[in-house]
Formats: sequence, structure tokens, C-alpha cells
Amino acid sequence: MKTYSAKPGEIGRTWFVMDASDEVLGRLATRAATVIRGKHKPVFTAHTDTGDFVVVVNAEKVKLTGNKLDKKKFRRHTGYPGGLVEIPYRRLLETHPERAIEQAVYGMLPKGRLGRQLRHKLKVYAGPEHPHASQQPEPLTVSGPIPVHVAPPPPMKPRKPKEKKPPSARVASGASKKKPAARKSKAKPTERKSTRAASGAPKKEN
Repeated sequence: MKTYSAKPGEIGRTWFVMDASDEVLGRLATRAATVIRGKHKPVFTAHTDTGDFVVVVNAEKVKLTGNKLDKKKFRRHTGYPGGLVEIPYRRLLETHPERAIEQAVYGMLPKGRLGRQLRHKLKVYAGPEHPHASQQPEPLTVSGPIPVHVAPPPPMKPRKPKEKKPPSARVASGASKKKPAARKSKAKPTERKSTRAASGAPKKEN
């Protein structure tokens, strides 16, 4: 039996919503990265996007263990020399709490073109509301099993087959076309004369 390799058109997509209230940042990011990567599905393929969408709400209420609120720092660079910016997570959760979860999940995704594509499957919001109600996301917790949906999308409409010409029409069309005649070169071959004959010097006899 051949190993199954999933194709993008054969994977069904599902939306999940996670509540970050009083959840540890690392545990939350691990569960979100697993769902976005698609490792909870039996059709997981390493080089294909087989994951689902994850919506995280109440990002401002996520918690960090130990003294990480003051010791752990969020780093970014402006792109200019000496432009390293370090922000403690306590201040980051007060100003931009969604960046803390995004940075944690992005570090668990593959690097490269596939990783950049998977980043769009994570939606993080600081408050309890989100604009993805029309997708009907299912609730997802940090602990417990992950619902698996592998139903393929609805089939596409079949295309109309191309009309094939009968053999007689093909022969007639081929006979009407003539191959262009090959061009003949008009240049005459040049005769090489020896330097002795041109100079008229006598030949030496042994």
C-alpha cells in the first residue's frame, strides 16, 4: 500500500475558538500550533497545509508562570543600527497583548514559505469579541481531545470535454500544410593556395 500524501484540495477546514483567560501562555500556544499545523489529523502531511483556523479571545488575561512577567522580554528590531527594542511582558500585555500569543505560536511553526502561510490561520483578539461568528467556530480547550474534521470540500463542477477532430479531418489538415524548403547556401568553397605556389619558389630535391 502506498503512503498517502494529502493535497490542498482534499482537506476540509474547520474554525476553533480558544479562551485565553487564566491560561498559561506556553500551554495555549502549544495547542494552537498543533491545530494550525494539522498534526491532530490522520492525513497530516509535512509539506502541505492540513491545519485548521484558530481564534484566540481574551488575550489580555493570559498568564505567565514564575517571574516571567518582569524577567521575560519581548524583543523586536526596527531595522536600523542599534534599533533593538526590549519590552517586559508585563508592559506588553497592557499595551499589545495579542503580540505575546502571536510570537509564542509563530515560534512553534515551521520557518519558510509554509510557515508564513500558516500564520494567517491564527486570529488573536485582546477582548472577548471577534468578527468570525459567521464561520461558526467550535470551542477548544488547552486540555482534552481535539475534534478532527477531514471531510473534503464539495466537489467542483465538471468541465466540458474538448471536442476531438475525426481522423479524416486531421489527415486533411496535415496534408494541406507543406514544410518550408531548406535554404541552400550560395557561398562557393574557397580554394586554399599554398604559400610556396603563390611565391613561385622551387622545390628542393633530395
